Amino acid sequence: MAEGRLQGRKVAVLATDGFEQVELTKPVEALKAAGAEVHVVSPKGGQIQGYNHHDKGDQVPVDRDLGHANASDYDGLVLPGGVINPDQLRLEDEAIDFIRDFVRSEKPIAAICHGPWTLIDAGGVDGKTMTSWPSLKNDLRNAGAEWVDQEVVVDGGLVTSRNPDDLPAFCARMVEEFAEGRHRGGHAEAQTGETRSSI
Repeated sequence: MAEGRLQGRKVAVLATDGFEQVELTKPVEALKAAGAEVHVVSPKGGQIQGYNHHDKGDQVPVDRDLGHANASDYDGLVLPGGVINPDQLRLEDEAIDFIRDFVRSEKPIAAICHGPWTLIDAGGVDGKTMTSWPSLKNDLRNAGAEWVDQEVVVDGGLVTSRNPDDLPAFCARMVEEFAEGRHRGGHAEAQTGETRSSI
């Protein structure tokens, strides 16, 4: 990951209590190492509780309360997994609206493990080839996605992976797609307005 590749880019990481700890901390580290400004955004303020599988992990400070966060201020979105985290976010209309803004504006999104669950509610999976934790396979297929079992899948600026073991590949492709920026019609939009393939 080239240092400074994301200089000047701002990325939101949307999560709440119950997130899988490494699926938040490792992408944040990768984004910051590439020069991005990263905000952990959550429906609750203060701190959110991480988990290492079924065991409580560390708490992570929230940088922006969701009520004071605007998707238009960010260049990309990360959706960590953990079973509890996306399940709670799906019940928050404000969280789904926040994700939907990224989908509609065709900004890059990176979602791992159970993270893609919220994309179903935000209308972000229909026609996409993607992966996830295996238990989401039928949910994603029923919502119109083509589900594949691969460590990382990229489709038009959407980066997905299955589990924490996939984090090295996930983080590398996430930085690449976020560096390419907005994907109009599945193609990365260059600074001049030209487009190029994201694959």
